[in-house]
Amino acid sequence: MARERLPSAEEGDRLTSVLSLMADPTRARLLYALDVVEELCVGDLAIALSVSEDAVSYGLRVLRTAGLVTRRKEGRIVFYRLAEGFPEPLRQHCLRQLIEMSRAPIEDDDS
Repeated sequence: MARERLPSAEEGDRLTSVLSLMADPTRARLLYALDVVEELCVGDLAIALSVSEDAVSYGLRVLRTAGLVTRRKEGRIVFYRLAEGFPEPLRQHCLRQLIEMSRAPIEDDDS
């Protein structure tokens, strides 16, 4: 029964690939920033995250290549946003809940 409900090996590989992209602190914060404000340029994201524009550009390139972020040009300025269909429950519940869980003290099973 468990085997029938598990993702395939290929789906597992794709999932871990996407999660590893999000495991980088800058990329994770970029996703949060774009969730909160909806659309920002590289300079504004760099200011919001207190990181260099190079770090933001690289993170956005990785996220865009993975299909998690899209861009729109307006003249010479490029604006980034979360990709259409980015899962709302992931943003609103899963990621925030994982952060809270990581703050909880680790319990020792031997006590």
